[in-house]
Amino acid sequence: MTTAPRTVSVCGMNPEQLFSAASAVALIGWAFLVLAPLRRDWAVLGARIFAAILCGGYLCFLVAGLTGGNAPPADANFTTLAGVRLLLSTPQALLAGWVHYLAFDLFIGAWEAESAPAARLPHWVLLPCLALTFLAGPVGLLLFLIIKAARQR
Repeated sequence: MTTAPRTVSVCGMNPEQLFSAASAVALIGWAFLVLAPLRRDWAVLGARIFAAILCGGYLCFLVAGLTGGNAPPADANFTTLAGVRLLLSTPQALLAGWVHYLAFDLFIGAWEAESAPAARLPHWVLLPCLALTFLAGPVGLLLFLIIKAARQR
């Protein structure tokens, strides 16, 4: 008889509550970037601080997802799509994966906001890049890189 993986709470919160909290933290960081023209240096620093908070959360969620009876199945791995699906098969591992996306996308958004003035990108041009980076990470980064390259020609 197999038993279902135990749902571990972190900071007294279950994975669903932690998902909501992590998403709220990311939104605060993105709000800093939208307001960047007011004080770009402070906005980028604020976004990076919230990205660092997410990175710390990721570490906690990763440890919680790999310990205490929550380890992924033995055949979970990074070498096949089925293996990756198994890696993310517990709520804790899925939460860690989500926070991974939130942290990296926010960090890239902060880099875009920091790099925009040197590339002579007005903030109104940066905003669609930030929106796409928030919604579809690599697509927003690609748009930013294309616009940046076009502006530097």
